[in-house]
Amino acid sequence: MADQEQAALRLQLARLRQEHADFDAAVNAMETVGCDRLQIQRMKKKKLTIRDRLQDLEDQIIPDISA
Repeated sequence: MADQEQAALRLQLARLRQEHADFDAAVNAMETVGCDRLQIQRMKKKKLTIRDRLQDLEDQIIPDISA
């Protein structure tokens, strides 16, 4: 993988980590305030989707050595 490609993946990874943290904070705030449970569940689902994308990017950057 070229250095430029890896740098782009790392930048995208950092953005997704920040987005995941933002969703986490939003979900916590919504639970504290007592928002609609359905809305909270939707936010959690989006957060899980971001987590899956994070895992995919991490796998691209650091391949599984044992495979």
